This record gives sequence, structure tokens and C-alpha cells, in this order.
Amino acid sequence: MVRLKFSIELAYTVLDASCDFLFNIHPALTESQRVLGETVTINQPVEQQLFVQKDDGTRWMRIRANNGALLVRYEGLVEIHHRVAQPETLKEMAVADLPMDLFSYIYPSRYCQSDRFQALANHEFGNMPPGYQRVLAIRDWVYRRTRFTLGCSGGSTSAVDTLTDHVGVCRDFAHLMIATCRALNIPARFVSGIDYGADPAMGPSDFHAYVEVFLSGRWYLFDPSGVSPTMGLLRIGTGRDAADVSFATLFGAATSAPPLIAIEAIDDPQHGLELPVHQANALSTAGAPATLFIATDESAAASAQV
Repeated sequence: MVRLKFSIELAYTVLDASCDFLFNIHPALTESQRVLGETVTINQPVEQQLFVQKDDGTRWMRIRANNGALLVRYEGLVEIHHRVAQPETLKEMAVADLPMDLFSYIYPSRYCQSDRFQALANHEFGNMPPGYQRVLAIRDWVYRRTRFTLGCSGGSTSAVDTLTDHVGVCRDFAHLMIATCRALNIPARFVSGIDYGADPAMGPSDFHAYVEVFLSGRWYLFDPSGVSPTMGLLRIGTGRDAADVSFATLFGAATSAPPLIAIEAIDDPQHGLELPVHQANALSTAGAPATLFIATDESAAASAQV
């Protein structure tokens, strides 16, 4: 069990009379990730509206800020109970057996053009036995061929760009892995959050992006950037790619300062709390598995009669 204490501070200057903001900075609520305490402080007297996505626990806060300085600060204490699986037990699932609501994680999306990766993915990984080890090979391939370089990409950088340029930041690593998995009909999705355990030499803590892949009926964690151990990944938003889970979306004119993020892990072995470390086991922090549809001769016949 991992317990993380963290804060996120966002500063803006609103240039219009007012500006609407949609923030994705609250930790997601799942059966594996529990919020023990949290506070939100805003320097302006604004109404906060909080929404929760039922399917993955992503939370959104909407406010309307007035002209001038806006400071939003979130502080939270989160406990993560990882579901652990032995890699050799995890299998890829046939398309016929996937829940219908997972098909959006196979289709191409704005930053993950999986339809343009099919030839490459089949050339590199098509002859490998399906399963966890093939997904791990995709993760390692992305890590080896891409150099982590701050400031090298922007809001329009896609998986195709990262494939060509061989450089990126965490979101670019994630997009490249997701596009490659989807090209092989492996459901993969983008997770935004923050992380504990990154090398301090990389600079101050920041938002982090990683990948979840659906294997044997559950979503499992992968970090193709190699920045931090999967035990130290804290989930905030879940989507098809980065376009779905921006930490802040502005509807109006405003300028911003870089986010200020701090995170620490609580080490208390006597109470079952451990520091995040790299490990070989597969980890999951997603919600309960979706209902699976197993194709049978009877169900196929019934469908044909409709």
C-alpha cells in the first residue's frame, strides 16, 4: 500500500471581465485509489462545481473567475491499494470478447493515429506471442527509440511526430505506445497524473502521463518514459489521449504561470505503507473490470435473428 501527500498550485491572470475554467486536478476515485483528505483553496470568491465521471472516477472542477489574479491550490492525501498480477498470467483478449465500451480505446484518436501504425506494429511485434510480454516489448521499444527531452514538443505533437523525431516528453512516449498497441487491436488508454520516484535531476515535480493496457479483463499500468516506478503513479484523469484530460481548459483570455507541484510518499512499514519502487509484477489501479461479452454460437445465432 502506498500513501502519497501532494499539492498542485496553478496561477493565472484573467484578462477579460471573466473567464471559465475546467480543471482536472483532483485525484480520480477508483476502488484502488482512495482520497483520505483534500482541500481546494481559491483566492477569488467563486462557486466550485465538481463533476465525477462514473466509468473511471475522473473528477472535473468548473469555476468562473473574475478579472485579475487567480490562484488555485489543491492539497490531498491519497492511499493506493495496487492490484498485483503475475505477468505470465495476463493475456490479450480477442476483439469478440472485449466489452463494447472499450472499442474507443482501439480506434485512432487525435494524438494516437493507430491506423497509420498497423504495418509498423505488425512488422515489429506481429510475430510475438500475444500477452503481457508483447505489451512489455512495445513499452521497451518506445523507451529505447525515444529520447526524453524537455521542451521538444508541443500541443500539436502526435504519435507520428514522436515516431519520426525520436524525442519527446512523457505524453509523447505515452501516445507512441498507445498508437502501437491499438494498431495490434490491444486496448490502450492515456492516464494523466503525478508521480513519485522520479530522478530529482530531471527538475521540479510536474504532471506526468502514462499508459494503461487492457489484459485479462483489467487495465494494467505501463510507463514507457521510464521516469518513475509504476507504484508511484497517482491517477488524475483517464482518456483516449492527452486531448481528453488536460489539467486546465480555459474559455476566455488569461495568461498562466508554470504549475507548482510537490509530492511525498509516507514510509511507515508498521502500518503497511511502503515507498514506491520498481518491480516486475503487473500493477493495476483502475476500477472494477467492465462486464465482458464472450461470443458463443447461441449469442451469434440470436444476433442473426434480430
